[in-house]
This record gives sequence, C-alpha cells and structure tokens, in this order.
Amino acid sequence: SSSDSGSEDSSLSDSELQEAFSRGALKPGLNVVLDERPKRHNDVSGLKQCLSDFKQQLAWVERLDVTLGQVVDPVSQSASNKDAVDPENDFQREMSFYRQAQAAVLEALPRLRKLQIPTRRPDDYFAEMAKSDQQMQKIRKKLKSKQEAMERSERAKQLRAMRKYGKKVQNEILQKRQKEKKNMLNAVKKYQKGLSDKLDFLDEEQTSSQGNKKGSVNQRIKKGPNAKRRYKNQKFGFGGKKKGSKWNTKESFNDVSSFRAKIAHNKGPRKGGKKALNKRPGKRARQKMKSRGR
Repeated sequence: SSSDSGSEDSSLSDSELQEAFSRGALKPGLNVVLDERPKRHNDVSGLKQCLSDFKQQLAWVERLDVTLGQVVDPVSQSASNKDAVDPENDFQREMSFYRQAQAAVLEALPRLRKLQIPTRRPDDYFAEMAKSDQQMQKIRKKLKSKQEAMERSERAKQLRAMRKYGKKVQNEILQKRQKEKKNMLNAVKKYQKGLSDKLDFLDEEQTSSQGNKKGSVNQRIKKGPNAKRRYKNQKFGFGGKKKGSKWNTKESFNDVSSFRAKIAHNKGPRKGGKKALNKRPGKRARQKMKSRGR
C-alpha cells in the first residue's frame, strides 16, 4: 500500500511539472543539470590575504605555537621520504602525530625556561572540582548504602551457613540417638524371644552412666571448692571443736612476748583524759582484780 501511494505521489508530481512546463510557468535556471563535479580552486593568494587580515602580531608567550615539519623516525628514518607515512594507515598516521608532538614539546620547553615560565604544577596546587559538594554527597551516600547492603548480605550468608551447620549437627545427633534406640530395642526383643541371652546393652548403659558420674566427680576434684565455700572456710574455719578454743594453755600463759610495762602500769598513752583515770572499773573487772589479789 505504501509503494502504491508513493508511486501515485511521484506520478502526480510529474504530471504537475509537465502541466506547469506546458503553461510556461517553469523558467530556465531553476533546475540545472550537472554533467561533471565542480573543480576545486586552490586560491593561495586569497587564503594568505584572509590570514593576514585576522592575524595579530602578539608575542610568542601569548601564542605558544610551535610549527614543525615531518619528524624523523629514529628507527626507520622515514622522514627522508615524504610519502613514507600512509594516511590510510591508522597506526603510522597516529605515530607521526605522536612524534611531532614530542618534538614540539622538546622545542618549546627550553624557550619557556629561558623566559622563566614554570612548566610543572606545584605541590600545593588547588583546583576546583568539576562536581559540586551536593553531587559528591549524593555519591558518598550511594557508596555507603551499597557498602552497607553488601555487609548485610554477607552477615545473612554467614547466618544461613551457621543455621545449616547447626541443623546438620542436630540431625546427626538425632540420627545417632535413633540408631542407638533402635539397636537397644532390637536387643531387648531378641532377649524377650529367647534368641539371645546377653544383656550387653544394659552393661553399656551402666558403664556410660558410671563414666559420666566419674567424669563429674573428677571435674569436681580438679575444680576444688567454689568461692562461697572458700569464703566460709576462711571466716568460720574447717569445723571441729569450738568450745574452749580461747582458753589459756600452759604455753600461752608462759608466753610474755606481748607484755608491755608502760601499758600495764598505766604509763602509756591514754584516751579520754581525766575521765578515763577517774572511771570506776566494772563488776567483772573488779572480780578479776580480787581473784588476782588472792
């Protein structure tokens, strides 16, 4: 359908052009038929005139232009032949540009140093960032959110692995218990039916329980008394006879190492002043004094 409409449009346009030509509406010069491509003219004098019109006489420091011809290749020495670089060969063309740029730098650097113009960026050079602080803040938040998401996924993976391992261990223990229970029931059934007269399964249970008890006792012996027991032992002793433990013996009576004459004859430091001297001794102290006097 589209081809039909296109053919109709073209036929209509041709018919309209023919009618216009028959009426004399078409004038010569509007449509020009070119037999050959137009020739290009290299107007060197005109180009130079244009260049001299907009060229400004400025110092080289303001222009910083370096003009070089074809640079010699140190390997192949291809600069002697002008047609050595094939413009259709991308590698050769780019290498020629690269060598020409290197030669221009080597020629411009001595001239800049002679004019005392720095060619290296200083260490404390400050350049404004191309992106604003708000954009960098957004990028920072995005990176932080990505890092947190990665950490959460890593923790979730670790938790899943731990759960799997725990389930695996639990299943192994359950299977082991079920197997032991099954073996014991089979042994009991055999014993009840008279197929076996051995009670090894009971001996194994007893030995296992005794082993557990011995292990707990050994642990207690190794550990010793706990902190509460040690504190009570230190405070109250280790039991035994308590009555009469503070009575004097012959050895303690004859031991006078703690005797102080100044204290015994009231010559040492006193407390309380005159009231302590005038204080009357108690009933028990008077009885002791009487017994000593006897």
